[in-house]
Amino acid sequence: MVLIDGALKNYDWGSVTAIPELLGRGATGEPVAELWFGAHPSGPAVVRASDIPLDEHIEADPVAALGAAVADEFGSLPFLLKVLAAGSPLSLQAHPSTAQACAGFEREESLGIDRNGENRCFRDRRHKPELICALSEFSALCGFREPAESLGLLATIPTEALDPVRARLTAEPSSEGVRGLLQWLLSHSRESAADLVESVVSACLGESSLPFAAEREMVVELGRRYRGDPAVVVALLLNLVTLQPGETIFFGPGNLHAYLRGTGVELMANSDNVVRAGLTTKHVDVATLLDIVDTTPMAVDVQRPSAVDGVVSYRSPVPEFSLQRIDLNGVIQIEPGPAILLCASGRAHIEGEAARQPLPRGSAAWMPASDGPAHLNGTATLFRAGLGPA
Repeated sequence: MVLIDGALKNYDWGSVTAIPELLGRGATGEPVAELWFGAHPSGPAVVRASDIPLDEHIEADPVAALGAAVADEFGSLPFLLKVLAAGSPLSLQAHPSTAQACAGFEREESLGIDRNGENRCFRDRRHKPELICALSEFSALCGFREPAESLGLLATIPTEALDPVRARLTAEPSSEGVRGLLQWLLSHSRESAADLVESVVSACLGESSLPFAAEREMVVELGRRYRGDPAVVVALLLNLVTLQPGETIFFGPGNLHAYLRGTGVELMANSDNVVRAGLTTKHVDVATLLDIVDTTPMAVDVQRPSAVDGVVSYRSPVPEFSLQRIDLNGVIQIEPGPAILLCASGRAHIEGEAARQPLPRGSAAWMPASDGPAHLNGTATLFRAGLGPA
C-alpha cells in the first residue's frame, strides 16, 4: 500500500473552506470544489513516495495493482473517489447508460468534435453511475417527482406565467407528458425564459409557512444566479432532498440531478460523460439530453447508515464500485484491494504485510490487489472505495 495525494479542482461553485479544512490548510479565498483520489487522466492522484501519478503507477503493473480479472475486464481502475464541496449549485445534468455512451461517443467522433472541446458530451464509451455520501448536511435535486405532487407545488406559486406549465402537466400527467414539458421548457428563447423565470422567482418570494417552502426558496436562489435559464423552472419538477451526514443516494443512468450545497464523498465510474440541461455557463445540449434522460417519476432512495461491527456498506448495483464507511474505534481488518481508503476525520494507521502507514484526517492510501488484507487501528471515520458486486 502507498499513500496518495489527491488532485484539487478549483471550480467556481466550490466551497472556500470545506476542503482546505479537511486537509488542515488555511483557506486562500479561492473556491475548492473537488479533491480527486483516483487514476482519471484529467486529475490523477499522486503516489507520495515516488511523485508518480496513480494512473502511471497502475499501468506499470496492472495485474498486481488491479488483479488479473479486473485488469482484463476494465483495463484501468474502474472507479473515481472524490470529496465534493459545493458552496453553490452545480449544473443540472444527466449521465448516459453504457449503450448510450457508446453511441454518443461514436456520433461525436464521426462529427470530428474535439474530445476535450467544451461542446463535447461523450468523452469515452463508459457509463457514469455515481453515489454521494454526505459529510455535512447536503442538498440535491434528484429525478422527477410524481406529476400530481409537482402540480401541488406549482399551485403554491401564484403567477399566470406558470399556467402553460400547469396545463401541460394536467393534460398529460405521465412520464411522456413530463418529457414533453421538459422539451418545451428547454426550448424557450432566452427572452421568453427570462420573463418566465423572473415571474416565477417573484411569485416564490414571501410566505414561508406554505407547503413546499424549501422548493420555492431553492428556486429563488437558482433564479437569482441563472437569470433567463429555463432550467430554473425545470427544477420545480424534480425531487428536492436534504441528506444528513452518512446518508447516501445512488444516481443511475438518465437521472436528472444537481448538487446544490454541502460536502460529501462522491464515488463514480471512471468516466467523464456529462449531458447538461442548464444552471451552468457550460455547453447545454437539449437534443442529447432528451435522448438519455429518464422522466419516469421516482421516489428518492436515501440510504441511511446501518453499521455492522462499525462498517456501513452502501448499496451500489454496478461492478465498477462500492463504498463503505468505517467508524473505527480500535482494530479492524479490511478486505484486499484494489481499493482507496480515505480518512475523513480522526486518525488511523493502516498495516499490511509489508508496510504500516499513518492516515490522519484528509489523507488517503492506495491498496493494490497484490497486497492482500490489511488492518486498521485508531479512532477515525474512513471511507473505503472498492469494486462493486460481480
